[in-house]
Amino acid sequence: MTTTTSPADATSARDTRLLIGGTWAEAENGRTTVVSSPLGKEYEAEVPAASVGDAIRAVEAARDAAQTWGTWTPGQRREVLQKAAGLLHERSTEICAVMTSEMGATAPWAGFNIHVAQGMLEEAAAQAYSAVGEVIPSDVPGLTALGVRQPAGVVVGIAPWNAPLILGIRAVAMPLAYGNTVVLKASEQAPRTQAAIVAALHDAGIPAGAINLITNAPEDAAEIVETLIAQPAVTRVNFTGSTRVGRIIAEHAGRHLTRVVLELGGKAPMLVLTDADLAAAVDAACFGSFMNQGQICMSTERIIVDRSIAAEFSARLAERAKALVVGSPQDPKTQIGPLVNAAAAEHVGALVEDAVAAGAQRLAGDAPDGLYFPPTVLHGVTPKMRIYSEESFGPVASIIEVDGTEEAIEVANDTEYGLSAAVFSRDAASALQIAQRIRSGICHVNSATVHDEPQMPFGGVGASGWGRFGSRAALEEFTELRWVTVQSGPRHYPI
Repeated sequence: MTTTTSPADATSARDTRLLIGGTWAEAENGRTTVVSSPLGKEYEAEVPAASVGDAIRAVEAARDAAQTWGTWTPGQRREVLQKAAGLLHERSTEICAVMTSEMGATAPWAGFNIHVAQGMLEEAAAQAYSAVGEVIPSDVPGLTALGVRQPAGVVVGIAPWNAPLILGIRAVAMPLAYGNTVVLKASEQAPRTQAAIVAALHDAGIPAGAINLITNAPEDAAEIVETLIAQPAVTRVNFTGSTRVGRIIAEHAGRHLTRVVLELGGKAPMLVLTDADLAAAVDAACFGSFMNQGQICMSTERIIVDRSIAAEFSARLAERAKALVVGSPQDPKTQIGPLVNAAAAEHVGALVEDAVAAGAQRLAGDAPDGLYFPPTVLHGVTPKMRIYSEESFGPVASIIEVDGTEEAIEVANDTEYGLSAAVFSRDAASALQIAQRIRSGICHVNSATVHDEPQMPFGGVGASGWGRFGSRAALEEFTELRWVTVQSGPRHYPI
């Protein structure tokens, strides 16, 4: 059965709908799937379990909408994106509540998501005029050569659950600004939060089919994604998630010669050198390691500290970790909420126990209470421990002692990942030189590894993916650069 609902209904009701071609609808086969909440069964929700046919129809709707949205003026696209940003702000209380129920977001994390997501839409609106070309000098008399930027076509956005607003907006905003149309495949863990993004754009007046929403059952994810990628109209795939899944998506896209933008896992190092401001470094380490329970791609996973200051640094960080408030994310005083599910808690617990068994000191952190994993500080982590190289995606700070700057850089680069990094030193010039030697897409001097702004180029190297999101960096990813010429006057040809 197909039904039409208001955007408010679509985001607040327990039975969020698909959006295909401008119509809110059930899955074609009537199937639904239950979204399990880390807060318990009381907060579970039911959403459509899209079929392969639904996925194909969504791409077809996006393809057809190129004749409208793709021909709108930059000013018209900017107006829609600005209005959608305002609607996110107006609906922020409701959206934050949904986000908390779906993935256990604390109030600070939900509020940060709203703030950055709104900023990303506003930045996309500002960039609507930036898809400009250039005049290229030609050696042919009378020839004017142009490099012209045009929309790439249909973009498939696949967004994760851990920062569902920020990463959901990132999947759609810049592609839309440049005149592309989008199919957003929502996270199985946070579909209603990401439906709120689509609803805001829908209510802001985007033409039918320019933005489409697919929700699916977890067991259908692989087939749905493969179907979306295989459609001839799809020209870009925009994925944020694990490295394991990113490799699969890249392989599927490669078969169809479809370009991908991938932001994958991370194992962010934070280097604390002998001359670092320890108070500032501890502040950054606490935030970077424990914000959102460490469930951020940029989370500080390896704190590489010079041996001469390691004891003091570790003691300070442990004291901070013990003082953090662990509890229900519905309590505004809570700083550390639940991990997303039992599998996540088991994974983090196994990494910690392996490290302790191999000789690491647990300076902070007790046994978890279900999904509530206390902030944990491990001192003396070495390469023989799993947590040295495996992404934990949990509230664990791993401290690795080194002797001198060269060893610190060596350890920082001893990973397949390369997303974010940080260097702490009072000598900013020297720290900047060190930052240039770290293999990562992002590096911050005297600031935390966790940092994002809408206008910045965001992305990693190695197993952390390829391509760049954010503002003008996205122009290269989501437009086609064409060479167009105009000949004025006669031209000589050899035959």
